[in-house]
Amino acid sequence: MNKTFKLYGLIFIIVMAVLALLELSKSDVTDWRKNFDVIEKSPFGLYIFSKEANHLLNDKVKRTDLSPYDFYKTQKLKPHNILIIESKLDSESWNKILENVEKGSDVMVISDFFHQSISDSLGFSLSTISYEDFNLLLLTDNKFAADSLKLDKLPSGKGFELISKDHEILGKEESDSKMANFIKVNHGKGHLYLHSEPLILTNYYLLKPGNEKYVQDVFSYLPDRETVWFSGDNKNVAESRSPLRFILANPGLRYAWWLLLGGFLLFIIFNAKRKQRIVPIIEPKKNKSVEFVKSIGNLYLQEGDFHDMMAKKAQYFLNRVRMDLLIDTKDLDEKFIHLLHLKTGKSVEKIREATELIKKGQDPYASVMQSDLIKMNKLLDEILL
Repeated sequence: MNKTFKLYGLIFIIVMAVLALLELSKSDVTDWRKNFDVIEKSPFGLYIFSKEANHLLNDKVKRTDLSPYDFYKTQKLKPHNILIIESKLDSESWNKILENVEKGSDVMVISDFFHQSISDSLGFSLSTISYEDFNLLLLTDNKFAADSLKLDKLPSGKGFELISKDHEILGKEESDSKMANFIKVNHGKGHLYLHSEPLILTNYYLLKPGNEKYVQDVFSYLPDRETVWFSGDNKNVAESRSPLRFILANPGLRYAWWLLLGGFLLFIIFNAKRKQRIVPIIEPKKNKSVEFVKSIGNLYLQEGDFHDMMAKKAQYFLNRVRMDLLIDTKDLDEKFIHLLHLKTGKSVEKIREATELIKKGQDPYASVMQSDLIKMNKLLDEILL
């Protein structure tokens, strides 16, 4: 083993030892962020609710990570329940939901955010109605009078204001009877049940004794039938199916895994750098077209075959007249001279003189001088310039 690999091995061992010491010495920090993630076991995750959802809704839950718009493009269901938890849906998805509600479906939306266009169309306004450090949530139905839920950690304080008289208040805060946080909205043949505090479904509150009764009461308003849970915005619909889920779920193993991958990447980079073959420099091929033309030209001049050069020049000129100017060159008569004059704007005398030289170059028995070649070349260039 050479010195380079010994050095890499020593660095790797030192880094692993430092990470192990940091892992052993660190203390667990509780994550109080409101993530509403169905696989998160942090206080404000939805892990427990996700596990108990089937039992709560009589084993009739169908989960999907599609948006309502995409889901209902391919699914045609009879009246059913719809569950949405802290998902910011677009207007097209809301329209699909409202279409199903109008046909007899019921939707339970538990969120502290509603799109302005939706709240306006349904006749309510969501805003902050409480700035207290804790709130006591109650239900207005007398049969649920004994069930309540106390929010003592980071309540949103959101509630419904400017509620239409056609809406029914199902839940409120104890401190003020006007502070509604759970309402029922009739729409067509179905109903919308809107709750403004999604914290009631988080791990922290569901683990407190007695709170599960309040949640059961809230969901008791939904009929006993299939429930479609649109959980696409909750990051993960169910537990990860990755073969590495155990490693990635444990911080220590996760750090070791990423460090291992990083070590392999460094090894590949440095190893490839050492063994890479020298790439030869390939010079681009030079364009020698000009040199070729000059050689051919010199060859013609040395041979002195002015007649052949005039014939080739005349042939090239007539071909350009046919292709570019679309003039028939079969007969080099007055009609040809007139058309060429109209399309090039050159004088008739110059074109007539050039035509005579072209005929001379095409006549195999004509006597041609160098001066004829020079003159024809000049005239033809001037005509098509």
